[in-house]
Amino acid sequence: MITLNKELTYPISETLFVFALDYEAGKVFDHTRKLITGIGKVNAAIELTKAIHEKKPKLIVNLGSAGGNGFKKGEVICCTQFIQRDMDAQGLGFKKFETPLSGIPVVLENGLKMDHLKEGICGTGDSFEMNHLNTEYNVIDMEAYSLALIAMQEKIPFLCLKYISDDAGSGAADDWSVQVHLASEAFKQILFSEI
Repeated sequence: MITLNKELTYPISETLFVFALDYEAGKVFDHTRKLITGIGKVNAAIELTKAIHEKKPKLIVNLGSAGGNGFKKGEVICCTQFIQRDMDAQGLGFKKFETPLSGIPVVLENGLKMDHLKEGICGTGDSFEMNHLNTEYNVIDMEAYSLALIAMQEKIPFLCLKYISDDAGSGAADDWSVQVHLASEAFKQILFSEI
């Protein structure tokens, strides 16, 4: 069982664990229903949509590495709000990060909270951010927004945990390449501590 808090648990057998890259999962998740989407919003959306219809999960858990602003490397952050950080239609009169004519709020709120974890706002975009300037989000990734939106539309509970691998600054690429391999063990401690 995955225990989120005193009231909320889900069977591991009915949970879909979603990663962008296989080495973010390591061997830790080989005994689970694991989905590797590939990098980016489009790949993530395609693969999750197919998996939902094939596997019919009761819970979707997105796990992966991310940049973080205001967090320490190695921390796991629970994301409950999401921004599409590369959506920019301000020239047409829309708000920063707003998807035109979609009816979706700028900050998408969809995510279960997990006891004892800090919460973050995840900015998702199809770029590896190395000069973080935006104050609207403090976790930076490349897939979570699309996963959160699909889970919401499909009415499937969604949990998003991000392992902070870098600070989205000038040394982010070097930090990420070292830290990404440690993510699966951190997730194991949080999700499977009773195993």
